[in-house]
Amino acid sequence: MLIVPEALIASLVTPEDAFRAVEACFAAMARGDAYNFPVVREALGEGRQYGFKSGLDRAGGQLGVKAGGYFPGNAAKGLINHQSSVFLFDPDTGRPLAMVGGNLLTALRTAAASSIAIDRLARPEAHVLGIVGAGHQAGFQLRAAARVRRFERVIAWNLHPEMLPKLGAVAAELGLPFEAVDLPRMREAEVIVTITSAPAASLLAEHVARGTHLSCMGTDTRGKQEVDPALVAGASVFTDEVAQSVTIGEAQHAVGAGLLEASAIVPLGDVLIGKHPGRQSDAEITLFDGTGVGLQDLAVAAVAVNRARERGLGIEVGV
Repeated sequence: MLIVPEALIASLVTPEDAFRAVEACFAAMARGDAYNFPVVREALGEGRQYGFKSGLDRAGGQLGVKAGGYFPGNAAKGLINHQSSVFLFDPDTGRPLAMVGGNLLTALRTAAASSIAIDRLARPEAHVLGIVGAGHQAGFQLRAAARVRRFERVIAWNLHPEMLPKLGAVAAELGLPFEAVDLPRMREAEVIVTITSAPAASLLAEHVARGTHLSCMGTDTRGKQEVDPALVAGASVFTDEVAQSVTIGEAQHAVGAGLLEASAIVPLGDVLIGKHPGRQSDAEITLFDGTGVGLQDLAVAAVAVNRARERGLGIEVGV
């Protein structure tokens, strides 16, 4: 079994690698070649979450599980709040193949999924990017979004505004003007990414203009919520996996309130393989409910393992 430590991941997997791996994962799911197992997610108290996401990709030859969660006290300890590891197994024998550091991989695959949704669903002429949230993941989201659209400026809001200058520095690196705004000014954005860990909605329907695309990436647990259920119900909703969307994703609230039928939610993979047209008008609000599926973690971890083996990196251990 090969151990690929967290410290090696940045040298092994690029954002472009993650984009291609996640895109292939979406397509495999849509074709029925890959599927996720039920998520195990538990609250540990004091805002901590821990769980397992797993799946099987027959086309890609990947079987495995990501173990990890969210630990909000980590920032004070000099650690990122999301901590995880990915374990890969031989799908034919069950033999363990690799253990891979999952922190950066999670950030890369989350940003990749969001940017794929933007690429396929946002209007081509979208020039203003809005970001709701300014935590660790927000910078990854900004960089990934900027790779698929030629934005002219970025506006952002965060519950704790003192965190916004760090996101502004990322925008400056990309050569994009940046402005901290109040939520009503999100109507200026043509693409909005929400990436918070909030227990209640912050972005409301009146904060979003017609024709906007939203990538809602923060809700991955029962009870979390980033946007108004009325906003979800009034949008064309796409997701990584419908089962997760209605149980632990952003759509859980609109579906639970009877505002949205689960059957109306479209897997993004269907757009990638041409089964669904995606956006159908310039006035339509499209919303991607990114719940984060285990197959995405396996896909990017497999890239890391293959690169490590090619370069003679990592730690080989007997099992």
